[in-house]
Amino acid sequence: MSYIHVNHLSKQFQIRRKREKGSLLREKKTVQALEDVSFDIERGELIGYIGPNGAGKSTTVKILSGILTPDGGEALVGGQIPWKNRKEYVRHIGVVFGQRMQLWWDVPILDSYSLLKDIYRIPETAYQKRLNELTEALNLGELLRTPLRQMSLGQRMRAELCGSLLHQPEMLFLDEPTIGLDAVSKLALRDFLKWENREHRTTILLTTHDMEDIAALCSRVMVLGHGQKLYDGSLQDLLHRYDRRRDVDIRYDGNDRMPVLPESVMMRKEGEGFRITYEPDQIPTAELLSLLQQAGPIRELTVQPQNIDHMIAEMYREMGL
Repeated sequence: MSYIHVNHLSKQFQIRRKREKGSLLREKKTVQALEDVSFDIERGELIGYIGPNGAGKSTTVKILSGILTPDGGEALVGGQIPWKNRKEYVRHIGVVFGQRMQLWWDVPILDSYSLLKDIYRIPETAYQKRLNELTEALNLGELLRTPLRQMSLGQRMRAELCGSLLHQPEMLFLDEPTIGLDAVSKLALRDFLKWENREHRTTILLTTHDMEDIAALCSRVMVLGHGQKLYDGSLQDLLHRYDRRRDVDIRYDGNDRMPVLPESVMMRKEGEGFRITYEPDQIPTAELLSLLQQAGPIRELTVQPQNIDHMIAEMYREMGL
């Protein structure tokens, strides 16, 4: 059986609208956060879970981590029902929410780790070995005696990851862990997650709006929209489906060169060269390059694939998200 088995999962929330003028009561509205969601994840997979705001990603993570109870369906993680027997279940999982911290704000992070050791009843020898391993991998050695409030956002996120993995969980839930991080911190975080997944076969479910995170880490993605699963498969297959536009920057030997191109290809003058925008399904790249070569000797040529974020945004629009 799969390590994570989710079958027809559903969850509703009741929200109250702002009371209208002259009304004594506020109207209630039912929001379907999850509707008939099913999927399976094998042990050791690193899965990207994506979708626009309000799609139901965080709700899924909260149910699978045992914080919420679903209204319908079933979910098993490592053979256990997350919202039942939580004391035993949470010993096997780690959770990181990008905007919430489990470490104590005003004390050195080493003191927080010591308390987590007692909470999870980690033997001293195993604790010291794991702490040394994580502090080296996350470059936290010089920060262990620093209070959390004195750290940068990137440092706090690394410290939070360390705290969530001290008990060496089988499953790690990451809900937008790179939100607000700079480029250097994101790269370091990605390298660590790949290391943790490879060295310990930790199963990781990653929700994020940063598609570079998904491209760097995940070979499989699931797309959620309006509480429903819309796609489950290869990231490359998903991107290929929406890879409909590319740009070519070209400069010729001589400014009087002008390539003759089909009407489906957009071309505009930029400096001493041209920016050409085309759709691969309208004209293959090889055919376009052949037409460009016919205009004369080429000095510079760069083919730029469409930005991943643009492709995902186009996918959301086409799916009505």
